[in-house]
Amino acid sequence: MPNEEQFVQFINENEGILYKVSTLYTNSDADVLDLRQEMIYQLWRSFDSFKGNSKRSTWMYRVALNTAMVYLKKKKRVVTSGIEIDQRFLQRIDVVDNEEEEQIKKLYDTIKRLSDIERGIIMLYLEGKSHEEIAEIIGFTTTNVGTRIGRIKKKLKKLIINTN
Repeated sequence: MPNEEQFVQFINENEGILYKVSTLYTNSDADVLDLRQEMIYQLWRSFDSFKGNSKRSTWMYRVALNTAMVYLKKKKRVVTSGIEIDQRFLQRIDVVDNEEEEQIKKLYDTIKRLSDIERGIIMLYLEGKSHEEIAEIIGFTTTNVGTRIGRIKKKLKKLIINTN
């Protein structure tokens, strides 16, 4: 069983990852909360199995993205075997000013129009992850990631131009 104190600290230090992934892969507040709960559950289940071959945040991205993609396929809430998730993890973090929040929402809405894998790649790119880190998280070659990022940027530009 994972050390609860270490797990809580890990989740608190990396809350932004869960927020970004859950917001990017869902369309309603209820789905955001459901997905975040499922991601926390999956992280808890596999916390002790982390081998240290990569950074913990890289591992967290991998678990969160895989959970989001499975969640989208199921489109229904998965019961977490009666395990209660601490409500501290389900609260939205860092409130920003309205104008900035509106711009971020528009970007997220545009990104949501991409395929599942494209969403994950561009989210990691916007996080400042290197091509190598993205390749490690997603499971593609570094060259493939670079090519896809270029295509995704063009696609996003086209989508933004067409919505204005």
